[in-house]
Amino acid sequence: MSKSAINTSGFAQAGDLKLHYHELGSGPALMMIHGGGPGAAGWSNYSRNVEALAKKFRLIIPDLPGFGDSDKPIIEGSVYKFYADALRNLLDKLKVESAHIIGNSLGGAAALKLAIDTPERVDKLVLMGPGGGLQLFTPRPSEGVKHLFKYYEGEGPTRKKLTEFLSCMVHDPLMITEEILEERLQSSIKRGVKEAWIFNKARPPVLEELWREYNKVSQPTLIIWGRDDRTLTIDNAWAMLNQIPDVQLHVFGKTGHWVQWERPAEFNTLVSGFLAAK
Repeated sequence: MSKSAINTSGFAQAGDLKLHYHELGSGPALMMIHGGGPGAAGWSNYSRNVEALAKKFRLIIPDLPGFGDSDKPIIEGSVYKFYADALRNLLDKLKVESAHIIGNSLGGAAALKLAIDTPERVDKLVLMGPGGGLQLFTPRPSEGVKHLFKYYEGEGPTRKKLTEFLSCMVHDPLMITEEILEERLQSSIKRGVKEAWIFNKARPPVLEELWREYNKVSQPTLIIWGRDDRTLTIDNAWAMLNQIPDVQLHVFGKTGHWVQWERPAEFNTLVSGFLAAK
């Protein structure tokens, strides 16, 4: 972990859960919620964005329950609601009445659920390939989702499995360095991660169909997608674009599921402008 990550690290008792998070910067509150791949955590997900965004916003970057250094409960019932409740409790603990929310993949679904259930807590919404959508044209499950369910099966986590998964996340697999692989591998084998892993065939997750409630999203919403996303494919965007009242969509070609990581400069500029606009 970098010096910046260590210096901004903290823990908070959010309801029944102890959550790890990073906090830095000043200005309007901006919570950044990571995705759900093996070894995922808040800082690693947004490491290429924090420096730029912290110049304008108070960043709150949690590890979701089950990931990173947060508690690792076994989730029974609705997954996205569980995450949304945990994140709301974290905002309460940090005395944040409302915040802009960025969510990627699984974190995007958590952000959506938070915005739908308690709209007064969310100012503006930025979603990158969020879960809970309606996949209209491409085969299901997607390539990336298949990797998620296989990761802890059989012999368990391996470097080969992780390489295959991460290569599926980006348009150019050469972007995946040994440093990233090692960091994610070690995070994926932390105590309690396997037991809490939600993508478990023996204990199938209850993933709500959030697309049925898109019309309830009252916040200004920016949807960002990589055209070449092989995990949550871009056809998921069409229902969002059609149903969310105040919405815009930005698509990056030659980009996969990790827009914020693959296109950091463009992402940082796009998001800063959207959140700052009146």
